Amino acid sequence: AVELQKAAKKHGIKPIIGLEAYYVDDRRSRDGKVERNHLTLLAESDEGLRNLVKLSSAGFLEGLHRGKPGVDLELLTNHAPGVICLTGCLASRTSQRIVQGKAKQARAHLDELVQAFGPDSVYFEIQRNGLKEQEQVNEAMRGFAAEMGRPLVATGDVHYLRREDFHHHAALLCVQTKSTLAQPKMSFETNEFFLKSSEEMATAFEDMPGALAASLEIAERCNVEIELGKQLIPRFDCPDGKTEKAYLRELVEEGLRRRYGDPPPGEAVERMEMELGVIDDMGFNAYFLIVWDFVQYAKDNGIAVGPGRGSAAGSLVSYCLQITDVDPLRYDLLFERFLNAERVSMPDIDIDFSVRGRERVIRYVTEKYGADRVAQIITFGKMFPRAATRDAARVLGHDYGAGDRLAKLIPDPIMGRSPSFEDCLQPGADLAAEYARDPVAKQIVDVARGLEGIARNASIHAAAVVISDRPLTDIVPLQLADAGTAEDGQKAYRTVTQYSMKPIEEIGLLKMDFLGLRNLDVIEDTLAIIERSTGERIDMTTLPLDDAKTYEMMARGDSVGVFQFESEGMREALKK
Repeated sequence: AVELQKAAKKHGIKPIIGLEAYYVDDRRSRDGKVERNHLTLLAESDEGLRNLVKLSSAGFLEGLHRGKPGVDLELLTNHAPGVICLTGCLASRTSQRIVQGKAKQARAHLDELVQAFGPDSVYFEIQRNGLKEQEQVNEAMRGFAAEMGRPLVATGDVHYLRREDFHHHAALLCVQTKSTLAQPKMSFETNEFFLKSSEEMATAFEDMPGALAASLEIAERCNVEIELGKQLIPRFDCPDGKTEKAYLRELVEEGLRRRYGDPPPGEAVERMEMELGVIDDMGFNAYFLIVWDFVQYAKDNGIAVGPGRGSAAGSLVSYCLQITDVDPLRYDLLFERFLNAERVSMPDIDIDFSVRGRERVIRYVTEKYGADRVAQIITFGKMFPRAATRDAARVLGHDYGAGDRLAKLIPDPIMGRSPSFEDCLQPGADLAAEYARDPVAKQIVDVARGLEGIARNASIHAAAVVISDRPLTDIVPLQLADAGTAEDGQKAYRTVTQYSMKPIEEIGLLKMDFLGLRNLDVIEDTLAIIERSTGERIDMTTLPLDDAKTYEMMARGDSVGVFQFESEGMREALKK
């Protein structure tokens, strides 16, 4: 939604935000199954968008049935204000009842929707997709609309963008259902499920021009604005009624004396004043207090914390708060790379915790700010050429070796970026030569190219946690993500945002990276072994950074297990 709104503004287009909800009937059928049907909901106003967020979140957090979300009539009724309801496609409750010959039940469901959303907010949906059942539904809908005095609206059931994408979509369905194009478990009977132009829609519905006009009427009614660039940072409860500004200064001044002595040198005091001024002007006092608090919790509870990484190491305030342990004055590090008043953006402090302790820190934050205000962030895995090639070979019915052989001709990712098919089919590329030589290779790659870039799965971001100043479902839709297996052997789920990291930052939510670093566990285990052997606990912060034997080891490329120096390329660079 956030990305679409930005794109729409750029091109002068008015965005309409909506969702296809699964309407779940909790009046179970005789065999005990829960019935699930589609329903199209659009946000008419900002209130409507908030209600769609609530509905989508509730569908996952409260209405999950066999891994799929759903909402019932009570939820729809409770969150109806500001929402326009279209009765849905061929998979809707009304359409299914019509196809089953249960006209009375179809009419009763339409009455339920009108009662839930109000008579002016329900449109009876018709489509033209070349299916006999759809024409049966259209005819019945025309009768219901005339009988109930409700408008018809013509829509397109879009499953792929262009008519020529039909075969790519067929391959994708086979990937999702683990079947082949020769024997698909799911397929579309006609090639009418693409995004049609205004002219194509006018031709399809020339006998019902009023239904086309209704779609423009709905578009004019929908006026939603997602406000970007806000700061939704939670308040930090300070002791003795102090303001966040005063409490942060108190902690930093105390840390300054601890780090640099009492009295601290003028250079350090001057740097502190400059940084505190920028932090206050940009409204980030609470941010630093929140980070200080959970880092302090980790250190007080024996959870290893990294010394700091990235631009945050240039902050003297972070150093005084013991968020980082790198002296920015000693190493002449720039605060402006971290925070700059001329480039307003949320600060970004990445914190490394031991893998064993990371969950305890997240649990602490969740308990402190409230389970309804803390969540992890979703990330979407896309189909890259290697995986797409293997999947394409399988759905075409070829053995595993055929796809694997071609996939191995695709180069490894460079700097985290996987090469595209366009890159791999340039003259001189290994895959290009095989594509030109072998008809089977050409067939596989042609199908794979249609799969490239499609979102394959949703998972939990490895580090990102969002903390809000209010219940998250007031701002962003939530869902459950697979978190593997719990200690009791049951499937585990985590609450995650439905927006990925970039949109989360765009709408102003506070995003923190809680990184689990295995090297810290190794260091902790090593210190424990030394302590058991010698009775002495080594203080890592006192170790010299110019130890000759350490540098001799590094110069040999003997750096497996050393953070960020483990790869073959880094080890070769050390030797040179």
